[in-house]
Parts: sequence; structure tokens; C-alpha cells
Amino acid sequence: MLPEIRKRYNDTFTDAQYLAFVEHVKDSFPNTLEFRLAETPVFVPHDLRDKLIAAGEQIIDVIVRPDFMEKTDRAIPSDQRVPNETRHCSLVTFDFAVCKDENGALTPQLIEMQGFATLYGYQAFIGEQYQQFFYCPDGFTPYFHGLDKTGYIAALRELFIGDENPEQVILLEVYPETQKTRIDFAVTKAYLGIEIVCLSKIRKEGRQLYYEKDGRLIPIRRIYNRVIFDDLQQNFPDLQTEFHFTDEVDVEWIAHPNWFFRMSKFTLPLIDSPYVPASYYLHELESYPPDLENYVLKPLFSFAGSGVKLHITAEDLDAVPDKENYLLQRKVHYEPVVSSPTGGVKVEIRMMYIWHPHEARPRLLTNLSRMSKGEMIGVRYNKDFDWVGGNICFFEP
Repeated sequence: MLPEIRKRYNDTFTDAQYLAFVEHVKDSFPNTLEFRLAETPVFVPHDLRDKLIAAGEQIIDVIVRPDFMEKTDRAIPSDQRVPNETRHCSLVTFDFAVCKDENGALTPQLIEMQGFATLYGYQAFIGEQYQQFFYCPDGFTPYFHGLDKTGYIAALRELFIGDENPEQVILLEVYPETQKTRIDFAVTKAYLGIEIVCLSKIRKEGRQLYYEKDGRLIPIRRIYNRVIFDDLQQNFPDLQTEFHFTDEVDVEWIAHPNWFFRMSKFTLPLIDSPYVPASYYLHELESYPPDLENYVLKPLFSFAGSGVKLHITAEDLDAVPDKENYLLQRKVHYEPVVSSPTGGVKVEIRMMYIWHPHEARPRLLTNLSRMSKGEMIGVRYNKDFDWVGGNICFFEP
């Protein structure tokens, strides 16, 4: 992608720069960085940028359809349904692999989608650090709709806090000080002034929730939710809490927890787009595709890639006892589109939106990127590589 810019970046890059960059990030928010920072951002040409935007709008067309809630209702486990669901999902993200089409042109292919939080605070911070420490061409930006960092943070503040007292808005997580994404919590607190609160510390009286600060019980009006049910159940099954997500309480959610299930792998078979690989609910297939080697099996209700099977046979599919809980998806072939000193690197781009209750559609704000040389994008598949990890895209003007 953009070979002249990539060559200039690589030619001016030094290991000393990178080490200084990493140390600065660590020093800015001590004891919070627990994932690898890539040696480079991703510079995205305008034609791929336009395809990413078009892909997002085609997916949003499905989300805003009048029948979307009905079609995705089965996605919400009955014992995890949270009351007072909103029709709009406050936070929307789409993950795209960067691939090549039959003509050799760069094209995005949807991997996953989330009606859930991601690193909204951290991305504004890390984008600024890449610009400070490394070469970045004039006019390239990680933002959309003419935003800069100041405007972006203002947009987050409007969504997260609005007219509320920031003291009554919290970021909710389970043992936040141990989470791998805790640097984002710290950045969000620094930018927006909202407290980071553990689920175990929430107090409940009737329908009202509170947290304690400086010896005071403070009413909670809004919850920026970072708790994932799957993580809560698997890793903290014995956690004692006064508040349970299924309780009737007087709070606003950002984003409402039910959307974690609605806007997920479950949604993929509903979308017909050249940017979305063919996807099927396993139990609805009367016969399997003849080229199963080109498909992957995914559990509908799992987190962070757990349970995914990359190599499957018809016998494997026949043996699945609960086919209604699985998705068969055509494989996506990541193209190593970024040149590094140690070889080509694959890229996944997350497009990040917010959706106000008064807006008809989600609004695209910024992005997140991850680079990989392993079989899959996640950290566990890239432990022994360099020029991989989390970063951000700068888009050609």
C-alpha cells in the first residue's frame, strides 16, 4: 500500500525510535500497557478507504432495517438478557481483513462486527504518538468527517457524558486493573474524567446503583460498559456482586449489553455484500458447500476467536451436536500488504462508529488496526514476530 510512503517510512525507521516510542507510551500511563505495539502505523490509500466506508454503510443498511431486532433476538441468551434495551447501539465496530480481489486490487472483507466498546480513548492517544515519533505524510489522518483529535474527544464526550455530571458516569469492568486493555481505561479517564469501577464495587438500593468515591456514595446515571458476559462467566464464575446485569435498574448503557449479542457473528448471514464473505447458520444448511476447505467453522457465542476451527470436513460438521450455535463462513485470505524489513505483514482494520439515539445511522469516527504474520491476527499467533501488533491507520486525503 502506497509504496513510496512505505519506503520512506521504513528507510527512516530505527530501533531506537521504536524503543523510545514504546517507553513513552508506558511512561504516559504506567503499568497499563500489556499488548504489543507495532513498529509502524498503516497508511491506507484513498481507494481502499472508500471501499471500507462503503462496506460499513452496506452493513449499517441491515442494522437499521425494521426487522433487524426480530431477526437477531435469538442471539441473546435468555439468562443474559438485560432490561431496557435501546433501539440504537451506542458503539459499533466492523473488523475488515485487507485482501486482494480477482483483479489484484485491495479490498476489505468483513471478519467480525461488534455492538460493544473497543479502544475508543486509546486510539486517539496512540495515533498522536505515532505522529510524534515517526514519519507521517502531510494530510493523512486517522479520523473521518473532518475531525481532529479535539473534535473526536468532543464527540466521545457528547455521547458518553452529554448533559450528565461526569462523576455520575462510570466505566464498568471486572477487576479493571488486571485487564489487558486497561491502558484504554486510563486514557478514557484522562480524556473524559469518568471513573473506572469494578463490577464487584457497585452498590444497589432498589433500582439505583452507586459507587464509592472519597467516602461518598455517588449515584450512577450512565454506564460505559466494558464487561463481556463470556469473560465474566468463564473467568469470574464466583464473583460476588450486589448488582447483576439482568436487574431492573435506572441507568443508561453505552452500549446496551444486548447489542453485544445482536451485532456479532450472528448477524453475518443477514448481510449480502461483496465485502462480506458468504456466511451460513450451520443448522439451516441442507447440504454443505463442496469446497469445505475454503470455509471456517465459528461458534456464534464465543469471544476473542475461541473455538474457531480453520480446517474442517463434512464429518466434523456432522458431529456438531448444537448446529444452531455455529456459523459456517467462507475463509478470508489476508494479503501481506505492508512491507517490513522482515517480510510482508497482514492487516486487519477496525472501523469505529458511534450512534446517538437521535441519529438515524451510526457515525464513523476513527479506526484501529492490527498487523500479523501468523496464521491468525491475535496475539497468541504472533508471539515470535516483529512488525506486528496493535496500531492505527492514517488515511490518504
